Amino acid sequence: MQIPVRELSSADRAELERHFLALDPADRRLRFGATIGDATVRAYVKRMAFDRDTVFGVADDNLRLLGVAHLARLPGAAELGISVLKGHRLQGVGGALMARAVMRARNVGLRTLFMHCLAENDAILHLARKLGMDIVTQVPEADARLSLPPADASSLFGEVLEQRVAIFDHALKTQSRFLAAALKGSSPGA
Repeated sequence: MQIPVRELSSADRAELERHFLALDPADRRLRFGATIGDATVRAYVKRMAFDRDTVFGVADDNLRLLGVAHLARLPGAAELGISVLKGHRLQGVGGALMARAVMRARNVGLRTLFMHCLAENDAILHLARKLGMDIVTQVPEADARLSLPPADASSLFGEVLEQRVAIFDHALKTQSRFLAAALKGSSPGA
């Protein structure tokens, strides 16, 4: 089953903040490379530049973000950061986010994708190896690098299709929540 990965916008900042705040201290340290508090998380989300960078999310049926990928663009390259909530790992969420980020990076003409993480971040390093990234470890940190092929018809069409599927999935989940709320609020005799 394909996991719908939707491109997020500045309108999703509140949900992004909830996602990052839901990470426990150890997971925040692995995601950001340092122990950070709630105020730093809020500042990070507030300064996300949606006009330059791309942020992707995977949501559950209640529209809660289970996983997030932040593709931060630099000249000719992009840095990728991924987080997946506990209880939703090892289900393909991280891999789906990574695949979508790689496709976007290719399609906007970037030649290199890299990730910088703590050397102890086994989950991210596992995803990097699966993708065929070159990994250099100098404890306590690790860098993973992937040379990207140019965009082609398949990658361009694939991204459009994936976004449309994800938007449709999001719309269905939104309508389902709305209907459930409406039914819950109605009385049996109404």
